[in-house]
Amino acid sequence: MRKAWTFALLVLVLAAPTARAAESEAVGKAQEAAGAWLALVDAGKYGESWEAAASFFRAAVTKPGWESAVRSARSPFGALKSRKLRSSTFKTSLPGAPDGEYVVIQYDTRFEKKEAAVETVTPMREKDGTWKVSGYFVR
Repeated sequence: MRKAWTFALLVLVLAAPTARAAESEAVGKAQEAAGAWLALVDAGKYGESWEAAASFFRAAVTKPGWESAVRSARSPFGALKSRKLRSSTFKTSLPGAPDGEYVVIQYDTRFEKKEAAVETVTPMREKDGTWKVSGYFVR
C-alpha cells in the first residue's frame, strides 16, 4: 500500500510541471490570437473580426449584429492609445459556454476619449487546435 501511495504521489509531482508547461503554451497561443483579433477591431475591420472569431462566437451573434454591437461599444471611446496586458487566466469552464479550453485575458487600455478602460478578450481552443476569440467585453 505504501509503495502504491508513493508511486501515485510521484506521478502527481511529475505530471504537474508538464501540465503547467502545456497551460503556459496555451496561454501564449491564446494571447497571440487575441492580439491579432484585436488588431482587426482596432482597425475598424469588424466584419473581418467576426470571420476570424471562434465558431461559438459566430453561432451566438450574426455578422451584422456583431458589426453593430462593436461599433456601438467602441466608437464612443475614439482611437486606441495604448493597451497593456493585465492578466491571463487559463480556464476549462466558463458560465454560459461549453466546457473546453479558454484563456480569459484582460488588458488595461487607454483610448482617445476614455483614459481608463478594461478590455476582456476570451480566446478558446477550437476543435482543430487553433485559438480564436470567443468573447469580447470593454468597460
